[in-house]
Amino acid sequence: MKTIRSTASAIAVVLFASLLQAGCATKPDVRADYDHSADFGKYRTFGFASPLSTDKLGYSSLVTQQLKSAVTTQMEQRGYRLDPRNPDILINFSGKLQEKQEIESTPGPYYGYRTGFYGAWPGYAMGNEVYTVNYTEGTLNVDMVDASRMQMVWEGVIVGEIKKKHLEDREAAIDKAVAEIFAHYPFQAGTAQPIATAEK
Repeated sequence: MKTIRSTASAIAVVLFASLLQAGCATKPDVRADYDHSADFGKYRTFGFASPLSTDKLGYSSLVTQQLKSAVTTQMEQRGYRLDPRNPDILINFSGKLQEKQEIESTPGPYYGYRTGFYGAWPGYAMGNEVYTVNYTEGTLNVDMVDASRMQMVWEGVIVGEIKKKHLEDREAAIDKAVAEIFAHYPFQAGTAQPIATAEK
């Protein structure tokens, strides 16, 4: 029973990526940064870390395969070539789900029916209705690691609210989330000079 629970929990963590875009109530937050001392001009090939952080159960999940496919598409669009045997860059990705709670307030009680007819006396206290909102936040990290030095040189992160009802088009959701992250990647293969990204 314990094995079943831990397996289900791990799969839930991996599955969050499929919801980052399809399930976001608001636009996700995307952040990225890179090592300004690294020579990105020498990077022309890439591979994937082994094992990937999304494969901690010891097997390659469907979501991991979809993430690898989405990342490969983005890297090849930038001129990089997949080379599993001798890559210049190793790519790793990981994710997590976190339960969140926010306290919000609205004017109350609601007296909107008076609008346009009459108002309250000066000093009338409307008061506020305070309530809590529970939601699930998902985070996806994509790391690029200099394979020769085993040092991270770039990181892209997307954070968004998760809605469980949007599992139907998981592959498209992953593609979109990864594309959002790579919109903040400022290099082309073999080019040391950064270019303008979505951050600018």
